[in-house]
Formats: sequence, structure tokens, C-alpha cells
Amino acid sequence: MSLKDQINDDMKAAMRARETERLGTIRLLLAAIKQREVDERVTLDDAAITAVIDKMIKQRKDSISQFQSAGRTDLVEKEQAELTILSAYMPAQMSEAEIAAEVQAAVAQSGAAGPQDMGKVMGILKPKLAGRADMTAVSGLVKAALAK
Repeated sequence: MSLKDQINDDMKAAMRARETERLGTIRLLLAAIKQREVDERVTLDDAAITAVIDKMIKQRKDSISQFQSAGRTDLVEKEQAELTILSAYMPAQMSEAEIAAEVQAAVAQSGAAGPQDMGKVMGILKPKLAGRADMTAVSGLVKAALAK
């Protein structure tokens, strides 16, 4: 079963169970997927759908930090609920040790010699780790590995 089929099935289940918050979040996700499909005139595969979900998760995290600084706890709770629902569709996150091993392998594979080669290393890592690791943290590990 593809990720899109699973999302559609979850939407139907949320409708039957009358879970309005969950249904609203899933509809937002499906709308974002459909928008990207229409814009690019393609049918998205699981990897592209994961990228859409990852983008939506980043938006929710940004909104949460802004709402917290503004003291809007009601909106923080809403965004956190959406974040939880969206996170369920992401693949399992990699551990720090797994990410570090991937970084070391990518540095060795690219033959990177210093910070100027960071783009080469990130180019190798991004397709492998997208959706399974926080790319900001990966970037920090790559900088540290190349600074040695």
C-alpha cells in the first residue's frame, strides 16, 4: 500500500470516527499533495510525499515557536496536535550513531578534504537521509567532520 493510499484510508477512518481535528489535518496534507501534483503535473511517489510531509512538519515547528513567543497557548496546542498527526506518516527516525556512520561514509565516498566540500557530502546524504533525519543536525555533523 502506498503512502497516499494509507493517508486516504486514514481520512475515511477519521470521517467515520468523527475525529474533526485529525480529519482536518489529513485534508490539509492531501491538499498539499494534490497542489504539488497539479503544479508539477506528476503523480507523487512515496519519497515526494514524505518531502511534502517534512515541509509541513517544519512549518508547524516554526509556527509553534512563534506562537509560544507571542503567548498564544491555544494556537500552540492546535499546531502540536497537527504536528503529532503529521509525524505519524514519517518513516522511523535514525539514531545519532546511524547518522554519524552515514556522514563518515559520505565523507569517505566523496573524498571531501575540508569545509569547501560540504556541498558534495550533503548531496550524497540528502537522498539517503531525507525524512529519516533532521537535515539541520546532519549539516552540523558534516561541518564537524570536515573541520577535522
